[in-house]
Amino acid sequence: MTPHNDNQDTRVRPLIGIVLGDPAGIGPELIAKLLADPASQESGHAVLVADTWLWEEGQRIAGTRLDLPVIERFAEAREYTTPVLMPIDSISRDETRYGEANAAGGRSARHALTQCLDAAVRGDIDGICFGPLNKYAMKLGGMNFEDELGFFADYLGVNDYTCEFNTFGSIWTSRISSHIPLKDAPSYVTRERILKAARLTDKSLRLAGFAEPRIAVAAFNPHGGESGTCGREEVDTIAPAVEEAQDEGLTVSGPHPADTLFLKVRDGEYDAVVTMFHDQGQIAIKLLGFHEGVTVHGGLPVPITTPAHGTAYDIASSGKANLRPTHNAFKLACQMAASNRLSS
Repeated sequence: MTPHNDNQDTRVRPLIGIVLGDPAGIGPELIAKLLADPASQESGHAVLVADTWLWEEGQRIAGTRLDLPVIERFAEAREYTTPVLMPIDSISRDETRYGEANAAGGRSARHALTQCLDAAVRGDIDGICFGPLNKYAMKLGGMNFEDELGFFADYLGVNDYTCEFNTFGSIWTSRISSHIPLKDAPSYVTRERILKAARLTDKSLRLAGFAEPRIAVAAFNPHGGESGTCGREEVDTIAPAVEEAQDEGLTVSGPHPADTLFLKVRDGEYDAVVTMFHDQGQIAIKLLGFHEGVTVHGGLPVPITTPAHGTAYDIASSGKANLRPTHNAFKLACQMAASNRLSS
């Protein structure tokens, strides 16, 4: 392993904290494959925060062999040009059962993530990329939020609007409500939330390299509400929010009937869609690019990404997990972190 030298200054490269995700899922093998792939390291520099035994287990499953330099403090990571390991003690081998969500796994993932969040607050790392989590395990392990984005926002003291983005590069989706019962979705269709979602979408896409993001806002009701005869949300709430976003200079249009909107997105008319509830966008984007997808946790002071798929308990420990979404997640975290550093 090559330490830092004057001919290759790692300080100009974004440093990304890497977390294995749920120990019982496919995260450990995916991160093992990621760090063993030379192409992954072209975008940025990685510090892995993990139990040593679990990292070794991930490598065994993945069929890789990478001896990482061990560091004691995050600040040491920038002294190397290769990935490094920050060991933690979060879970024992006896507590881990592949394919099973349990409290120990949730606590382990949360512990590793908090180490990275603390490092980001100190400025020791520039972004975070984590292997897939299981929300049920996280809640069993003490996470008192509907999802990890709520946990991140609370931990970082973020009180403004946040949302999950899903993307596979050329297409992004955001949503004004996320992991809530569908019966509660109408209460989230407000002018304020739509406007904040449009603003955050524009800002996030610019960090990801889009010079002038083109944003479409989806309708809430079938056929776009049919001029108010099939619901009033489009007339009373969504259209006024779109007009206000346009007045602010954002390239935004809508509301567009959701059942045909993604055909236009697929064909390149728009870069992003603000959707009204979770599955409105998730079904479309996972159909279009499930094996490429990335989730971005938007609205936080530090870029945080993860592959858009889940823990895949059914194939955990088999070595079959597809690296592509994790590779894309790491690359996007690096790109957004680099943009953050340039703009600060």
